Amino acid sequence: MYSLAQSAKALLVFACLITLGKASPVAAQSCGSAGLAVQVLGSGGPELQDKRASTSYLIWDHGRARVMVDAGGGSALRFGESGAQMSQVDVFLFSHFHIDHSGDFPALIFSSWFEDRTRPLPVFGPPGNEFMPSTTEFVHDLFGDPHGAWRYLSELVEPGEGGSYQLQPHNVAAGSMPVLVGHIGDITLYAVRVIHGAFPALAWRVEMGGKRIAFSGDTNGEGEGLTQLAMNADLFVAHNAVPEGATGVERRLHMPPSVIGITAANAHVRQLVLSHRMLRTLGKENETRTEIQRRYSGPISFANDLDCFSIQ
Repeated sequence: MYSLAQSAKALLVFACLITLGKASPVAAQSCGSAGLAVQVLGSGGPELQDKRASTSYLIWDHGRARVMVDAGGGSALRFGESGAQMSQVDVFLFSHFHIDHSGDFPALIFSSWFEDRTRPLPVFGPPGNEFMPSTTEFVHDLFGDPHGAWRYLSELVEPGEGGSYQLQPHNVAAGSMPVLVGHIGDITLYAVRVIHGAFPALAWRVEMGGKRIAFSGDTNGEGEGLTQLAMNADLFVAHNAVPEGATGVERRLHMPPSVIGITAANAHVRQLVLSHRMLRTLGKENETRTEIQRRYSGPISFANDLDCFSIQ
């Protein structure tokens, strides 16, 4: 008799065969084949009215999608529109597990299953607390047997059940200063703990091809850790979720433009990209740019979905 996992896989293969006769997808909007580039899959936050996908980023290396950071709602669709393939991604990084940073992860993993990926996918993210699961808990709560939400895909996480493709989740217990997380081939990863209210959160730096790419994630900007992580970055993606003058919960969770500018200036970053743009900051680009330019003199870009930023 078939096991539950074998039966599920047979059904999925059948479903895959049915789709072969369907219309081809829309034209890809990739970042090209030359050098390194960051593509913003999702430039928005949790709101739906702004018609933006939620936070997600993809690092391209000579036409190959290699690193993914976060997977908010809508990012799976944008991933497909980019022309990327999950079978090529070398590593998946999470800043934290708010829904607007993680909601499309299952859809992306399901896509990778259909692509017949033949190697493990490392997944790195923060540890948990009373408000959030750890990275290992998050992955197993989705796919693990016997209680995972999509446990019919348990072979992706249960040792001995699957083939060569399995998810490899890791909790990153970073401190207030950057730490080396590890090497994935020619990719070097650093992380630092950042303050995002009571929620465990990380900022990331990815080094490859002699370049540095830093992602602030959601943070109020307290401490020196983010500045040290972004030091001399060729590209710094910072989140523009609140306007200048934000107070209360908004300010405890996010950094206003002035703090973004101070961080970028002190870290001597070469290019600044503003993402995670919410309704309260959309339409305030002139004010935001002015506040940042009082501290930081480098180039500033406001991200939209599927924008590509080359790493010079």
